[in-house]
Amino acid sequence: MTLVMGVDSSTQSCKVVVMDAATSAIVREGRAAHPAGTSVDPEAWWSALQSAIDAAGGLDDVAAWAIGGQQHGMVALDADGRVVRDALLWNDTRSADAAHELIAEFGAETLAQRTGLVPVASFTITKLRWLRDHEPENAARVAAVALPHDWLTWRLRGYGPAGESTLGPVLDELVTDRSDASGTGYWDPATGAYDRELLVAALGHDVLLPRVLGPDEFVLDEAGRRVGGGAGDNAGAALGLGAGPGDVVVSIGTSGTVFAVSETRTVDPTGTVAGFADCTGRFLPLVATLNAARVLDAIAGLLAVDHEELSRLALAAAPGSEGLTLVPYFEGERTPNLPDATASLTGMTLASTTRENLARAAVEGMLSGLAAGLDALRGLGVPLERALLIGGGAQSDAVRAIAPLVLGIPVEVPTPDEYVALGAARQAATVAA
Repeated sequence: MTLVMGVDSSTQSCKVVVMDAATSAIVREGRAAHPAGTSVDPEAWWSALQSAIDAAGGLDDVAAWAIGGQQHGMVALDADGRVVRDALLWNDTRSADAAHELIAEFGAETLAQRTGLVPVASFTITKLRWLRDHEPENAARVAAVALPHDWLTWRLRGYGPAGESTLGPVLDELVTDRSDASGTGYWDPATGAYDRELLVAALGHDVLLPRVLGPDEFVLDEAGRRVGGGAGDNAGAALGLGAGPGDVVVSIGTSGTVFAVSETRTVDPTGTVAGFADCTGRFLPLVATLNAARVLDAIAGLLAVDHEELSRLALAAAPGSEGLTLVPYFEGERTPNLPDATASLTGMTLASTTRENLARAAVEGMLSGLAAGLDALRGLGVPLERALLIGGGAQSDAVRAIAPLVLGIPVEVPTPDEYVALGAARQAATVAA
């Protein structure tokens, strides 16, 4: 039996799976928590990764491994391989003004053509601009910029600051994959090359960036094990799910994501669709919404019921909720871009205003927001034939039953699993000797 390891280093925690490369059967698992916050010392991730690996039985019998993780986080390193400051994560919004500045300087259409993205605060390029403008002394120290999964791969291979690693601060050994590189805002998915002009415009000077490994490329760790390039979390989940062209993954968590596997890249100057790459050589156009499972939380709380009862009420109502409509912008919205919007309930009559209709309107409203993401993908010519429904919200009977009606395509609900870690493990199996 050849064993491989996959890792999901997410915002909240680190999950490790060790699986049989031939059968994909999970042999053992481990987990460790990450600290909360939008600005985090990467050493906390390194400690959690080591703990999760220990909990999963260690690496001694593993032939190959790969790490998937949260996208966009800025890990800035100095010439000695030390972290310059806490990493700014994808959900740190302090760089929103920097995003506006970059769009004003280069133009949304130009940026979309060059990188597949129109900058928002999530993307790494905006965080580098923030660093340049607000912490110039720290910016001047930066010799290399990595993403969370790049840095963890580097550390687990044996590299790191002198005195804290076996192989030392060899910055040239930083590697990444095309899916995570595509979320930086300074990588061109058409050419597979970094856009150095944009990088310098953001940070103020050029720096070393991780080498982008192809889908079948690998490097070695200090023990001689093969190491895959890893993946951004959404690309890892797509690989773990076995998604292919024609599939769209609809993830219903705290926020919602809609991403499809496509043979061709997308360019959306409006910024609604982020033109990411995947980790197989294809592309992964993605739409994000702010209002997802917490819409159901809010209405369940208003009705003083648990989620099981909310689902029962929703399924007792007719489609369309007798005209009762919930526009679920409780936290503003990203898609469409309405940051200051609020939720609204319309169509209230004596007949329509029932607990059942309100419960169904919540489910239909949440799914309609995600359906708008599917429409945006279709508008760019992305073929959508099947939706794979994942995340905590997908466990609702009402969501599963109503989703095909609202999304307008067949829906499948895979068994809940650690799909990002599984995707990383499948990548490791591909490169295993």
